[in-house]
Amino acid sequence: MKLSIHLLLQIVLVIFLLHPSSCLKAQETTGTSYVSMLQEKQANSQRVNQELNKKIMGDSDFFVVGFDKLSGSFFARVLIDILFVFILIRLIYYPIYRKKDFFFTFFLFNIVIFIITYLLNKVDLSMGAAFGLFAVFSLLRYRTENISAKDMTYLFVVIALGLISAVNKGTFIETIIINGIILLIAYALDANLFIKNEKTKNITYENIELIRPENYVLLLDDLKKRTGLNIHKIRIDQIDFLHDTAKIIVYYYCSDK
Repeated sequence: MKLSIHLLLQIVLVIFLLHPSSCLKAQETTGTSYVSMLQEKQANSQRVNQELNKKIMGDSDFFVVGFDKLSGSFFARVLIDILFVFILIRLIYYPIYRKKDFFFTFFLFNIVIFIITYLLNKVDLSMGAAFGLFAVFSLLRYRTENISAKDMTYLFVVIALGLISAVNKGTFIETIIINGIILLIAYALDANLFIKNEKTKNITYENIELIRPENYVLLLDDLKKRTGLNIHKIRIDQIDFLHDTAKIIVYYYCSDK
């Protein structure tokens, strides 16, 4: 009896294994595992391709076309900057000094400083770092010859306008007001509104006898007659006894001829 029961259980197990539904489930399990394996291989292949592309092109997005830095804020700021630099150079500096020598320097300095500072500002450049950059450029004053103090001052103002327009965290109205205050003060100080604007000329003088301190009044009168300028101060720069000449700097106000 025990043997027949054991035999019966084996027959039932064989029938169950040979049943079509059981075979179908086994096939589904095998097919699912095969699809998962293919998907994993494809994912690994994609990762390998991405790593190869990074090695070829580098880790940066240099070859990716994007305009995240050239946003509307950039163009608005650069327009504000160019407008105020144009007012400073063309409407304030040029009418007073009538010089075009530094137009290229002023405008290009301003644009380059603005762009460099704006791009660096995208990597959390602080205002202190921006003025550190300003200090570096200010060292040019000690390495540059034949540039007057007034021209160098205008160069510093041009740099400052570029920095303020690039890194100011306030609104556009605040940037316009700050730049406007700088221009207003520059115009008030350099346009004879509060003080007379003094000019200088370098003169090579041949009457060497009049350069003595006791002949200062005679020298002043002689230079006034020769130049037609209402000179109020004289400074002797160099004396050449070999050729009996002296280089003299005369000072007069802009309201004069």
